[in-house]
Amino acid sequence: MAEYDYDLFVIGAGSGGTRASRVSAAHGARVAVAEEYRVGGTCVIRGCVPKKLLVYGAHFAEDLKDARRFGWQVPSECEFSWETLRDNVLSEVDRLNGAYKKTLESHDVEIIDQRAVVTGPHSVRLADGTEKTAERILIAVGAHPAVPSCPGHEHGITSNEAFHLDSIPKRVLIAGAGYIANEFAGVFHQFGAHVTLINRSKEILRGYDLTIRDRLLQISMMKGIDFRFDATFEGIEKQADGSLLVSMSGHAPIEVDLVMFATGRVPNTHGLGLETAGVELDDQGAIKVDEDNRSTCPSIYAVGDVTNRVQLTPVAIREGQAFADTIFGNKPTKVDYDCIPAAVFSHPPMAGVGLTEAQAKQKLGSVRVYTSDFRPMKNVLAGRDERALYKMVCDGDTDRVVGLHMIGPDVPEILQAAAVAVKAGLTKAQFDATVALHPTMAEELVLMR
Repeated sequence: MAEYDYDLFVIGAGSGGTRASRVSAAHGARVAVAEEYRVGGTCVIRGCVPKKLLVYGAHFAEDLKDARRFGWQVPSECEFSWETLRDNVLSEVDRLNGAYKKTLESHDVEIIDQRAVVTGPHSVRLADGTEKTAERILIAVGAHPAVPSCPGHEHGITSNEAFHLDSIPKRVLIAGAGYIANEFAGVFHQFGAHVTLINRSKEILRGYDLTIRDRLLQISMMKGIDFRFDATFEGIEKQADGSLLVSMSGHAPIEVDLVMFATGRVPNTHGLGLETAGVELDDQGAIKVDEDNRSTCPSIYAVGDVTNRVQLTPVAIREGQAFADTIFGNKPTKVDYDCIPAAVFSHPPMAGVGLTEAQAKQKLGSVRVYTSDFRPMKNVLAGRDERALYKMVCDGDTDRVVGLHMIGPDVPEILQAAAVAVKAGLTKAQFDATVALHPTMAEELVLMR
């Protein structure tokens, strides 16, 4: 039997890679993980965690205004310091980075702070030229923001740089209409910027339920966010005063202070040496894997966004856990990709699980849809016209709830618990048989008629 330096060599210490490393080591494997940036990956370092902290900060803009209706003597002009929020968020990221490192070290995982590339089925080369061997290699390098190739694209930023801005620009243009685009549109808007969101199609948040995303579009426009649809980037020109003149198809040029690209993410497989081991990629550059996360090279596996299956942190963690338990824990495990809940931390947030109405009609034929369109109690007293919308999609033949889709305050928190019921296959009658918890917004889930 060949002797290797490690039982497992992991490339990438994000959510999937750290979970796989830690659990594999706990099962007794000799594990090393190479990370060229920071332990924690996109989610912890420059993704969902710092983004959610910015969302919390942005919510105070509306909360402070609403507070006056609840008797609080809030000054009409509240001073906001972006620098304070930015630096506190980055400090929290530093803390989490340290915590992730300590967790790996406490499980005797060797952390190598260098880029590693594959040189064969059982070998990698580090940035300093050192060669390492392993019985198995796990690729967990994630993805990076896509940037259009239009002239002047170098003048734009991505979500990576958004956390490090010196100040909040007065005019922001965001390219894209997915969750990153809509989340940052809400954040920049609440911090006082005029936001324009452009998209090459007529849809936002494709894949979410149409009724719910239409409600977000209505609310966003009511708040003052501008949308330009059927608009494709043609170029960005930096002007003498530092502003950016953006040209696009189908619309007049627009002058802004910041352009942010939120036009999808690309797997980080370029230059990784995967061809040396016969690892096949799909047409998007993602690693092809089977249901056990194994690539076309029997000794090389991949989890997380680099496989482009479901680009969500909890999914990468499940995949990393399943890999470790299957390979080193003598506990074969496969990830169940059915009924995965997801949220958009927009203003207000959206959340959904299961089939949309359109998907259910296509798959099941007979469908019953129940909705609750209401003004949350807090919004009523605050004098805010914003309405929440909950939607339940049921199988017309069995009464089983096959989808829940929501927009309104705190809906991601509400949906996490409700997703358990959808995953379990509960029926509308079982929801109805549950006594409402009053007064809450969540009680609408058991009161739909």
